[in-house]
Amino acid sequence: MQNVKLILTDIEGTTSSISFVKDVLFPYAAEHLPAFVKANLSDEKVQTALQQTAELAAEDGNVINVDDTDALVAKLLQWISEDRKATPLKALQGLIWKTGYENGDYQAHMYPDATEYLKKWRDSGLPLYVYSSGSVKAQELFFGYSQDGNLLPLFKGHFDTLMGGKRETRSYLNILAELQKTHTGLNAADVLFLSDIKEELDAAKEAGMQTIWLVREDEIPADAEHKAVKSFAEI
Repeated sequence: MQNVKLILTDIEGTTSSISFVKDVLFPYAAEHLPAFVKANLSDEKVQTALQQTAELAAEDGNVINVDDTDALVAKLLQWISEDRKATPLKALQGLIWKTGYENGDYQAHMYPDATEYLKKWRDSGLPLYVYSSGSVKAQELFFGYSQDGNLLPLFKGHFDTLMGGKRETRSYLNILAELQKTHTGLNAADVLFLSDIKEELDAAKEAGMQTIWLVREDEIPADAEHKAVKSFAEI
């Protein structure tokens, strides 16, 4: 890592397995969402999410009465099956996942090398940040209830898609602008972005950041356009 002053990391496929989110968190939210919504209809956060669900559905041409809880829940479940990144769905999933984490129903998966080297980098003085498509709240729950204990103190901050899509160069420029508020004099070239998705790395590189491609399961492409590794130990 040449002249790296700060590390920005993705989660799924990078620090942690994609299967945990796909095979544990998403099915858990889908299973518990109907009962959770009905049991918490008076909760302001749930009311807001349902209102936003009705508004989004209307934008799609599917008008649903905001008082029709069953229809709104059905729409949310449809979005889960479609893996749609809808803000109200993310909000409700976060609330449901919080309950699951606190109940000990599961712990977030971490690759051993990721936990080891995140701790080493933090101890060496490198500021660590997270950028994931999951909400900041979901990220905090993930690292706060990991199989390796509470890893939240390792990170200085978190970014989600409020910064923009992860495959868009502008998103990384937005993040850089936020980082520069805390880290005076930080340049894009001082930031190392870690991800398992080439298109995300392309966008970060276009923004001027250094990049490393985590290729955990597949073979590293012979013509990889980014420095590619199998684990954090190779960085």
